[in-house]
Amino acid sequence: MEALSAVDVELVRAGNHGPFTLDGSNSWLVGRDRCWVVDPGPDLEDHLDRLAEAAGRRGGVEGIVLTHGHGDHADGLSGLLARVGNVPVGGAEAGSVRLVDGERFGPFDVVATPGHAPDSLSFLAGGALFTGDAVLGHGSVFVAPDPGAMTGYLDALERLLELDATVLCPGHGPVITDPQAKLSEYLDHRLDRERRLIAALDDGLRSTDELLDRVWSDAPSELRGAALLTLTAHLDRLSEDGLLPDGVERPEIPDYGEV
Repeated sequence: MEALSAVDVELVRAGNHGPFTLDGSNSWLVGRDRCWVVDPGPDLEDHLDRLAEAAGRRGGVEGIVLTHGHGDHADGLSGLLARVGNVPVGGAEAGSVRLVDGERFGPFDVVATPGHAPDSLSFLAGGALFTGDAVLGHGSVFVAPDPGAMTGYLDALERLLELDATVLCPGHGPVITDPQAKLSEYLDHRLDRERRLIAALDDGLRSTDELLDRVWSDAPSELRGAALLTLTAHLDRLSEDGLLPDGVERPEIPDYGEV
């Protein structure tokens, strides 16, 4: 918590723990007199009460930003607005203000970080980098198979590495006090998966199950669906680069938005 005090940030964690949300969704309060909220979190009465109360101790809410529109980060928006009043809400798709890469909104520099979700944004304020689900406190994230998603995600990690951040405030998990090490770890992990996938393809593996069993052998059974999404995003990247062999099974992913 000392790292958060240094950047005047407060964490309010929701009680929606699970395989994908880890120990719960993180909502963040930034500054005071008045403060800004990063991600209202899920629509849970207890969480929203605690978040509004903590914001009240900071002089109220000036505005809200959304890292992306998944329910565990954004479903509590209307409930929070009912508690704190009608304030500006910035996001790539949801909210009253549409945010784009490179602009400034309130105290935040906006950075597009597509990959986990097409509308994913990260926000830099006074050394604190709020990453949503682009980077977690521990473990890795799934990358959703949209066109260009994996390349966009890798490029986003490179861009985050260039920022002058002193602390990462992720959407789930603990605060990260060595941003450069964590971002490098994420980039190395993603590229290692790609190398392992290419090696499996070179060995003649073509089916989804074969590739998952070889390349994501360490994924727990409850996260196999997330691994399937990321496998598909990797396959799409290889296809976009002209590197995908013939005959590779591409899973059909009809709806991944709330995983």
